[in-house]
Amino acid sequence: MQEDKNLSEIKVGDLKIIENKELSIWEALIPIVALIGMLAFNVYVYGDDALSGSNQFILLMGAAVAAIVGFSNKVPYKLMLEEVGENIKSTSSAIIILLMVGALAGTWLISGIIPSMIYYGLQILNPTVFLAASLVICCIVSIATGSSWTTSATVGIALMGIGNALGVPAGMTAGAVLSGAYFGDKMSPLSDTTNLAPAVAGGELFTHIKYMTYTTVPTIIITLIVFVIIGFNIDASGSVNTEKMLLGIKASFNVTPWLFIVPSIVILLIIRKTSPLIALIIGALLGGIFATIFQSAIIWDQGLRYEVTKVSSEFKDYVAWDNVSNNNYQSPGVYTLISKEEGVTMSKPVVFNLPSSKTSVSEEFLGTTTIFKDGKEIGTLNLMAQPTNFLQSAYFSVMNALTVETSIQTEDERLNGLFEAKGMGGMLGTIWLIICAMTFGGVMDAIGALAKISSSILNMFDSVFGLFASTVFSCITLNATASDQYLAIVVPGKMYAKAFKDRGLAPENLSRTLEDSGTVTSTLVPWNTGGAYQSSVLGVGVADYFVYAIFNWLSPIMTLIFAAFQIKIKQLVTK
Repeated sequence: MQEDKNLSEIKVGDLKIIENKELSIWEALIPIVALIGMLAFNVYVYGDDALSGSNQFILLMGAAVAAIVGFSNKVPYKLMLEEVGENIKSTSSAIIILLMVGALAGTWLISGIIPSMIYYGLQILNPTVFLAASLVICCIVSIATGSSWTTSATVGIALMGIGNALGVPAGMTAGAVLSGAYFGDKMSPLSDTTNLAPAVAGGELFTHIKYMTYTTVPTIIITLIVFVIIGFNIDASGSVNTEKMLLGIKASFNVTPWLFIVPSIVILLIIRKTSPLIALIIGALLGGIFATIFQSAIIWDQGLRYEVTKVSSEFKDYVAWDNVSNNNYQSPGVYTLISKEEGVTMSKPVVFNLPSSKTSVSEEFLGTTTIFKDGKEIGTLNLMAQPTNFLQSAYFSVMNALTVETSIQTEDERLNGLFEAKGMGGMLGTIWLIICAMTFGGVMDAIGALAKISSSILNMFDSVFGLFASTVFSCITLNATASDQYLAIVVPGKMYAKAFKDRGLAPENLSRTLEDSGTVTSTLVPWNTGGAYQSSVLGVGVADYFVYAIFNWLSPIMTLIFAAFQIKIKQLVTK
């Protein structure tokens, strides 16, 4: 930082904001304009596939444009790299949580937890009340846990499955889930953003929460009313055939209320202020344990392997299994011993047809053949394929559910799409997006662009309403540029704290506005950590749920309405 006298820092805990006196607002906006243009063209070309990789590279290109602006203003390359590193480091917890969410989804599928939630949910809920009920359920869970991410990763996933089974559009269900999840994320004293906003603004936690109710309660009531209206008008084709679905779930899973012990433990851990990461790890492992206890048929079906005798070294130059992998345990299938070169023959073919099964397989598959090379006997080869026992099969089943894609086939084809999970591997695309987004945000912060944009917006307004409007606009802009909701709270919070004080406004005005516009809008930006996470966990693109995430986009509008009409705008108490 000492390499350039034009650069200065503002620190807030582990976060810092860099100011650059020489950077103009027009220079600060160059990377934004370039990024928006490149993203727009890329989405036009790739459509829905843009997030599969091309948008990630566009974010890196935006970072490159920002770096060029930085070089022209003598910002050291080393500083840019340091800020990128700090930005990515700040998401390390979120990245690991993402991996654990993928793992949890896998074990909660094979254990029957998610199918049981869907089974009972189909009997309790119907399309008319489903969206409103989903909103209320997620409100309760998120207030109890203080985490929108944990809420969507647990009950949110189950509600998505129930909604799909009922024929409710996935975007609507995701909107209801996120509206409820972010209500609790704002209002719960356990939430990190709820604690961060008053800390940055110079306020007090419970005063902040009380003051937020003025804008948050009307917003959630309006959201609930809208979902009730949608429910009465929804055309859900799945509502008439739930009986067949229920039978399909019962035929494939051992459905029992005992399975709800696991999600109850996870929610209890969060309520007791256990780290979400630890709670998710415990939830994923308990899901695997419950799978071995309650779903033996699925354990055998998903985890049955065969220990196939490897071709010994004296024969490996002559014959080989046609499709045996390097490890000694093979999935069910047909395995044929084949010649590796011309002139090699066998006295009789060896073909192992290893069946899949939903119960234990006791049969051992044996094969013996004599190998010849140009008519000369090389030797006799004895081969065997032995099925794994239950513990071995359970290990394969649970480990695959934790790490890679898993699917359970049912008698009802409509359910097959519901009973799929991608494990930790399915989250790698989202992690890639987060890393690229934080690279762009890191360079933008290093060159002082984030602070410059916020301060310039502040200078555009000279009224009380203008101050609130500039705060809202800054938070939303930073969610789209810095790609992180914490920066969208911290940067405007530090930039505007003095302006609110100078206008005689209590700090809870600022902290409420930060939450109303910074916390909730992060999930509406596809490349923001919030949007990337939620769309990945719920399996719905941001564009699909944007309109239905009513609470999220209505919150900043509500705070502006209160500011415009001077409703509950608290003044500083002078001593």
